[in-house]
Amino acid sequence: MLAITNATIYTPSDSHADTAVLIQNGRITKLCPTADLAIPTNAQLIDAAGHLLVPGYIDLQLNGAFGHDFTADPQTIWPVSAKLPRYGVTAYLPTIITSPLENIKRARQVLLEQRPSAYRGAEPLGLHIEGPFLNPRKKGAHNPAYLQAPDTAHLAGWSPAGGVRLVTLAPELPGAIPVIETLAASGVVVSAGHSMATYDEAMAGIAAGVRYGTHLFNAMSSIGHRQPGLPGALLSSPDCVTGLIPDGIHVHPALIKLIWSAKGSAGLNLVSDAMGALGMPPGKYILKDFEVTVTDKDSRLADGTLAGSVLPIDQALRKLISYTGCSLPEALATITTTPAKLLNIDDQRGQIAPGLIADLLLLTPDLQVATTIAAGEIVYEQT
Repeated sequence: MLAITNATIYTPSDSHADTAVLIQNGRITKLCPTADLAIPTNAQLIDAAGHLLVPGYIDLQLNGAFGHDFTADPQTIWPVSAKLPRYGVTAYLPTIITSPLENIKRARQVLLEQRPSAYRGAEPLGLHIEGPFLNPRKKGAHNPAYLQAPDTAHLAGWSPAGGVRLVTLAPELPGAIPVIETLAASGVVVSAGHSMATYDEAMAGIAAGVRYGTHLFNAMSSIGHRQPGLPGALLSSPDCVTGLIPDGIHVHPALIKLIWSAKGSAGLNLVSDAMGALGMPPGKYILKDFEVTVTDKDSRLADGTLAGSVLPIDQALRKLISYTGCSLPEALATITTTPAKLLNIDDQRGQIAPGLIADLLLLTPDLQVATTIAAGEIVYEQT
């Protein structure tokens, strides 16, 4: 049992000062003014005075961290997950990029069959499968040797229950529409990305079940005033959430401000798209089959192609506020309620309310992560 008192709570919908939260068996059981909370004698007490209490962050695209790459070695998902709370991540989608289909099967097995006993850390909610159904002309840092045409025959077991939550594909490829329809019917979020789709091709994909766009503007057709392409379709479709890497490198800050105006907090989802160098010093790292040169700002292949990022999700939040001038509750939605609703888990995570899983963060006034609570347990404390 855990009791938090004197908290200033910020959620995507509002804020409350001098509030208390009682947590038992991993869930929030009570939310009330601090003066009204009778603290059980067996409860661990956290005085949150001087801190902000916010929901835990959900990252829908993370390729690895701390020197480990999920695609190269899916076994590293659990040790990386245990360390991610330092960035405020309490739930996320380990991302497997284009690779042999057998590798995706192994990653699913790691999630479903190899959970460590007494595990503590960020919860991997299922895989984000980014490829192999991508357009070779927008492959980015994906190995073209493993790209395949979309085919429903490859989708056996691809469902949330089978360890797959989100799939990125190019909707214009032959065979893509039946794959989109099959995945959407099984409860998988289908995303358009690494694509040369025209506006009409993108809209056909959205009609078939696409509900997300992977790292908007990156590795996709360009937007034009007569040829809006995939970005135009995503930005103008109210039912589509757009993923964005807000490091100021993948997308210019001025354009981030325009994206915010178009989509707002309910239609924008910040992702890290971090690769194995997250949390590590600059140097040479691996993204599946390729060597990546990492600086303190970005990660690139030898030809200069951006290869993921080294952006932690808590920094993404701060950058969005800086670039757009949005409020903290608005920014929080992009990494809490918006991804939770997209994944259809908003009745479990993404808010601070009785009955929900107790994924919570204490932030300093400048929005640095001080304490992370995952499923009711303290899993990170700033030293």
